[in-house]
Amino acid sequence: MPTPSMEDYIEQIYMLIEDKGYARVSDIAEALAVHPSSVTKMVQKLDKDKYLIYEKYRGLVLTAKGKKIGKRLVYRHELLEQFLRVIGVDEENIYEDVEGIEHHLSWNAIDRIGDLVQYFEENKERTESLQLIQKQNEENQ
Repeated sequence: MPTPSMEDYIEQIYMLIEDKGYARVSDIAEALAVHPSSVTKMVQKLDKDKYLIYEKYRGLVLTAKGKKIGKRLVYRHELLEQFLRVIGVDEENIYEDVEGIEHHLSWNAIDRIGDLVQYFEENKERTESLQLIQKQNEENQ
């Protein structure tokens, strides 16, 4: 299993490749706000662990294992953003909140959150009812 740091890199590499068709060390460094030397070290580790294939000066490609995990990590991130929106978290807090919690939840918890999001989205009255409760709680504070 990849570490949380490895997950961040795999997720970012996956998104860059999906968006641009490639991921360069400089792109990864910029996206993660780290030094290119840090990216090179991690990319070499990810290569060793078979998440990607890295050739110095030529770039990198995700292996099937890396693509599978990358796709799942992006899904997790997007699902948690969706969940926080559904429960009424202020938009300006969502990204940082997701970054803070995504590595600390089991995949079982992620699946249950997916069920809960589906539950709310299948019937907008449920969301409206939750918003009513939130409004009442805010008024009682």
